[in-house]
Amino acid sequence: MGCGTSISTEPRGRAMETEEASSPATPSPALTMKAAILIQGWYRRYMARLEMRRRYTWSIFQSIEYAGEQDQLQLSSFFSFMLDNFTHLNGSGPDLISQLLDPVVDPWLGRETTCYELIPVAESYSGPRISFPLSVSHTNGLVNAFKEHQTLHARYALQLLWETKKLLKQMPNIVHMSTSYAKEITVCGDLHGHLDDLLLIFYKNGLPSAETPYVFNGDFVDRGKQSTEVVLILFAYLLLYPNHMHLNRGNHEDHIMNLRYGFTKEVMQKYKTHGREILQLFQDVFSLLPIATVIDSKVLIVHGGISDQTDLDFLNSIERQKVKSALRLPRRSLEEPDVSRPYKQTHGPRPGSSHSRRQRPGAQTKRKRHRGLSRQDSGGSSSSSSSSSSSSLCSSRTPSCLSPRPCSSPPPPTVPFSVDGLQVPFLDSLASLPPPSPPRVEREWKQMVDVLWSDPKPQDGCTPNTFRGGGCYYGPDVTQRLLRHHGYQLLIRSHECKQEGYEICHGGNVITIFSASNYYEEGSNRGAYVKLGQDLLPRFYQYQVSRTTRKLTLTQRVRAAESSALRALQEKLFSHRSELLTGFLPFDHNNTGFVSVSEWAQVLEAVLRLDLPWRTLRPHLARLAPDGSVEYLSCFDYMGPGLHLPQVTPNLAETLVRYRTDLELIFNIIDKDHSGLISLDEFRHTWRLFSGHLGVALDDGAIDALARSIDFNKDGSIDFTEFLEAFRVVHKLDKDH
Repeated sequence: MGCGTSISTEPRGRAMETEEASSPATPSPALTMKAAILIQGWYRRYMARLEMRRRYTWSIFQSIEYAGEQDQLQLSSFFSFMLDNFTHLNGSGPDLISQLLDPVVDPWLGRETTCYELIPVAESYSGPRISFPLSVSHTNGLVNAFKEHQTLHARYALQLLWETKKLLKQMPNIVHMSTSYAKEITVCGDLHGHLDDLLLIFYKNGLPSAETPYVFNGDFVDRGKQSTEVVLILFAYLLLYPNHMHLNRGNHEDHIMNLRYGFTKEVMQKYKTHGREILQLFQDVFSLLPIATVIDSKVLIVHGGISDQTDLDFLNSIERQKVKSALRLPRRSLEEPDVSRPYKQTHGPRPGSSHSRRQRPGAQTKRKRHRGLSRQDSGGSSSSSSSSSSSSLCSSRTPSCLSPRPCSSPPPPTVPFSVDGLQVPFLDSLASLPPPSPPRVEREWKQMVDVLWSDPKPQDGCTPNTFRGGGCYYGPDVTQRLLRHHGYQLLIRSHECKQEGYEICHGGNVITIFSASNYYEEGSNRGAYVKLGQDLLPRFYQYQVSRTTRKLTLTQRVRAAESSALRALQEKLFSHRSELLTGFLPFDHNNTGFVSVSEWAQVLEAVLRLDLPWRTLRPHLARLAPDGSVEYLSCFDYMGPGLHLPQVTPNLAETLVRYRTDLELIFNIIDKDHSGLISLDEFRHTWRLFSGHLGVALDDGAIDALARSIDFNKDGSIDFTEFLEAFRVVHKLDKDH
């Protein structure tokens, strides 16, 4: 038995040894931990690099957006210049620009030209039909029609605007709401013509009603392609529920901003026959929108923010309809010394002043309209010109955005002061006088600018908003002081795109809410809205409208947004090519074409002023030599003009590329019949005004040669759509394909 037992156990032991040999060895705990740490470190580095790419992509988008707003301020000063110097063409003159930029009709008065009753509605019209007073079925039908991409008839659009205007006349500057009538109040931020975002908000949160009150905090229009539909829906619900639907004015509810950012063009394309009447009525309605909303006497809602000079009691007393545009100071109502004429330098530059500029052509002409001081030409780069012209919107408390001071500091007497959004040196006859105290109309305008354009900052104090060119940067102390003074506990504002759709700052006292998702690029940001109950505790709801983003990984989304941002930045580099090359020359004494990385980054920031991490972006923008220096000409290898015209000099081509958007606006204004054609004389005259205003050195021969070169069929007119396409910056890889 013993032997048998011994024999029987021996093969069992061999089998166990065979199984152990064939099974994988169990790793030691130390080795497992090392592998986990290695994978974790790799993942963290990967996510850190991805986050870095996401952040600089965001910085590029935001910097270029704000630079465009500074360009808009410069363009608005050109419009003022154009009004005073435009000779009448074809016997009619620039009627649209004069009506939009220099209205003489008070929106409180009726306009016979907007008599919608005389506009017939054809039987073949298949779009939405509405009647007044509006009913729930009318508003729902309007929403459904816009979902199907139908257009509201001009008669109904004018009537809707007319009824909205009548309602807004009865509303105060600051509207008060209470949570006692509803469980929650929903606050939405910028929509910017994103109809899909508005419809998604209504789907998730419910349509406006007595049970679901809303506050929409400005910037309903511009940038997006369905601004008309968005704003008409909001106005319709405002008429249906005037006590439960409230709309604050934003900085884009401004007819001059609309000229550049798309709303004017959209309206004229959708309403070719009655577009002018609709635009003028929109202008009236926008100027009548309330400035702020207060919930339960505890929560203040404004579009941009505040400054250390913000006076809510004063804001509540102003005639808001007079501030038709925050980009133009309203005409003075008080008699003051006539300093509206251009500065004439008769005794040489003022000692210590760097602001004496050459006089513009035609500046001796006596102006028929009193508009305050006129901006002088900049002899420097257009970039510096843009910053200079926009600085006045920072505040009259500081005349230059390049040397910010506290908002409450008065300007010294040796520098120009700002009136009408423009700047010139003091006249000799007034040099010994202190700046006059601003009249009420100017105080009203400044208060509106601060409320519509300002942004919060983490540091205490109040300084000019040099990045945007308008309003102020206000710190936590400024916020705390205003909230304490009025007994408020929270400030809700919009005006800035945030990646998550919202942001909390100033120790929880300020909330930024932004409701347009995919604002810069598909997948670039979420939208959000905030709900306040009777406890006034904010609850945030995020979303993202996209048909493709959900299918993409995080890496793919970041890569797509990064690619779009880098292309926009490369276009910016190309359009400032000559300035950049001039900036590189002092660092490249031997004309080698190479500079150090620090010198390359220094020049880019000095010329473009975008406040970007240039060293981080260098691999995407320029090549390195083996010795580590930057081949700065490679910055321009990625982009090129859409069409090469041998008659056009490189400097002129670059100027046309840079101001392509501005020229498109001006040409659309001149093209009154929307044929896409303007005469050679109109083209020459407008371009001379534009180049003279900007201080761009172009002789008449170059302009005439350009005009002849783009008159392809020699019929005496220019198809400026083809012209602008010729000077569109394109990626060279796109051209090759």
